[in-house]
Amino acid sequence: MSAGIKEYLEKDAVILDVRTLDEWNEGHITSAKHIVLNLVPLKIDEIKSWEKPIIAVCRSGGRSGQAAQFLKQNGVDVINGGPWQNVDQHIKK
Repeated sequence: MSAGIKEYLEKDAVILDVRTLDEWNEGHITSAKHIVLNLVPLKIDEIKSWEKPIIAVCRSGGRSGQAAQFLKQNGVDVINGGPWQNVDQHIKK
């Protein structure tokens, strides 16, 4: 999985965090965009307008997997990054 993350980061991917606001407030990737999982379908046009690959993240990988599946079905270039800390360690600080 992490090879994909590195590859996507090199493609200037947007990190999409789909956790709840409380979870987001406890800690997140500084550059990430936050859209709670159940709002992803409502924000599909906004997400597509970024015109970049997406790395979906959450706490364990379950919700980001659902988000990635939905986005993929809607023609978005996306991977499931799993837990956000997973992706955070790949980001050059």
